[in-house]
Amino acid sequence: MSTLTTQDLELLRRPLHGFLSVAAGPVPPQPRPVWFEATDEGTIELFTDPASPKVRRLQCDPRASLVVAAPATERERWVSVTGRTTVDTDDARELVERLAARYWDLADPTRARDLAELRAGTWLRIVLHPEKIARLEF
Repeated sequence: MSTLTTQDLELLRRPLHGFLSVAAGPVPPQPRPVWFEATDEGTIELFTDPASPKVRRLQCDPRASLVVAAPATERERWVSVTGRTTVDTDDARELVERLAARYWDLADPTRARDLAELRAGTWLRIVLHPEKIARLEF
């Protein structure tokens, strides 16, 4: 199945970390925690620094997967999204803003300074287009 369900979106729209693995990385893949956003179009978006190794790897092989799990204090639940990615600069800054507001309390002066640093950076937007979705809930 390549479509996110309502239950998938419920989990993916929480401020949880996702673990991104890219296909052209070391064997075995080495997942990295990332902020992400599940869109109304059914894609997953995240941002990264243009110099990030994941960008070079995705240029060689655009396949990636993202796994998101509920916290250990809840019943077991996870969603895995696998597919091809696109990488571009379109809307990257807006994505940074949305995700910072989702993951941080921007009323906190430290986080407000952190966001100012992010605003000063250059970012790329990675879009994961689901081809396969796996899930578990019990």
